[in-house]
Amino acid sequence: MSHLSYMEKLLDGVEVEWKPLGEVARFINGRAYKKPELLEQGKYPVLRVGNFFTNANWYYSDLELDEDKYCDNGDLLYAWSASFGPRIWEGGKVIYHYHIWKVIPNAGQILKKFLFYLLEWDTKALQGEHATGSTMMHVSKGAIESRLVPIPCPDNPEKSLAIQAEIVRILDAFTAMTAELTAELNMRKKQYNYYRDQLLSFEDGEVEYLPMGHESVGEFIRGGGLQKKDFTETGVGCIHYGQIYTYYGTYTSETKTCVSIEFAKKARKAKSGDLVIATTSENDEDVCKAVAWLGNDDIAVSSDACIYRHKLNPKYVSYFFQTEHFQKQKRQYITGTKVRRVNADNLAKILIPVPTPEEQSRIVSILDNFDAITNSITEGLPREIELRRKQYEYYRDLLLSFPKSHSDEAA
Repeated sequence: MSHLSYMEKLLDGVEVEWKPLGEVARFINGRAYKKPELLEQGKYPVLRVGNFFTNANWYYSDLELDEDKYCDNGDLLYAWSASFGPRIWEGGKVIYHYHIWKVIPNAGQILKKFLFYLLEWDTKALQGEHATGSTMMHVSKGAIESRLVPIPCPDNPEKSLAIQAEIVRILDAFTAMTAELTAELNMRKKQYNYYRDQLLSFEDGEVEYLPMGHESVGEFIRGGGLQKKDFTETGVGCIHYGQIYTYYGTYTSETKTCVSIEFAKKARKAKSGDLVIATTSENDEDVCKAVAWLGNDDIAVSSDACIYRHKLNPKYVSYFFQTEHFQKQKRQYITGTKVRRVNADNLAKILIPVPTPEEQSRIVSILDNFDAITNSITEGLPREIELRRKQYEYYRDLLLSFPKSHSDEAA
């Protein structure tokens, strides 16, 4: 029996009542902290919204609080500011910050994992309908508690929980497939990073190491005059430094945005074969992320980026920027507190190995193939993961899109 026909049979004729989230679960606010209360070391990690998703920099606290201000493995949390969405926490006992809710489902009415999938499914719509704020979007507690969620067989709790458990089982299976592929991809990326660094490491005397600003190697040109407000729908292609982190990998021949022809006349431009380098970031790892521009036309470059015009294979240079050898040299030149940066003059001092053009091409050919497997969204594992994610979202929408009665819609 296919997944589709099985699920149609599972949900066929099932009575559904759409209830406000506030009736089936409690949303408990975390604790608001003053700056002096956030310590570099302490008894309890403080879970903030950034840590909830990607930020690995933690604060700590020695405060002893009411039990509901802590969360632990298996707790359902929801970030309601800046970044939105639910998560089953598996990071040990922590104090969760004010911008996170701990969600306690009502026993006998709704399963925690079923509620997690409902919250995940509804997050985008919730944000679109109720998010407020300009610099930091957020959703109020009242807004989320009023959201309607489907409860199958509300008058038969045993059957309701059984249906919920079956939906969870199906969605867990899709999630597990994606997680397995993601784990495989992460392992491949580690392999890729290792072999990339090996290919770009040379024995003493094997090749010459030269400063990147050496006259026989290249020069750095500061970008300038381009801000986000200058983007247009059509015109001359451009790369803003922030886009390098978001859109681009090792190399590209297409831009995502444009500036007007008039504005482009006064902008600094990269030529085909140049590297475009983001010289600022909020963390040391991302400072100097670079992309080789391989398009036919010149492109405008923003002021928090610089252009590297050189005599080497452009992909070879871009791969070198990803190596640990480059990262080690770069770190000694990073300045700034909140915004970290490396200026063009210091980039020019970094030593780059300069093998023959033939050896550069050989290294690039090997890394291009490896890069496609590990990073390409059109082939290899990333493409397979994207297909599995879309499949999961399709069945999640199918399973959770219970019909609404007229009275539910009116509510």
